[in-house]
Amino acid sequence: MLALPLYEKERTLLSVNFPNQSRSYDATRRAVRFWGHESSMEWSFYMTEDALKRIRPDITPDEPGFLSAFDANRERIYAAAAKAHARGRKGSYDLLAGDF
Repeated sequence: MLALPLYEKERTLLSVNFPNQSRSYDATRRAVRFWGHESSMEWSFYMTEDALKRIRPDITPDEPGFLSAFDANRERIYAAAAKAHARGRKGSYDLLAGDF
């Protein structure tokens, strides 16, 4: 059996999690921003308006509507964010309609 180097073992054992329930609407990016953590690292995620419309077509297209849609679908959004993060480390991640 081939042993993985220590950093590979750590990478497979650690995954991004979302202990901070904060989120905010970023009008410039037209997305809801939220944060994930892996060990001591923090990552920014942006859930685009189009992605929110994909998972909640009846959304009210304004800040309260986008934040409400995000809150109602956190588990699904966090799962998609974790998949995006697992594909490779980046400074931030955009979750697009195609991710849902």
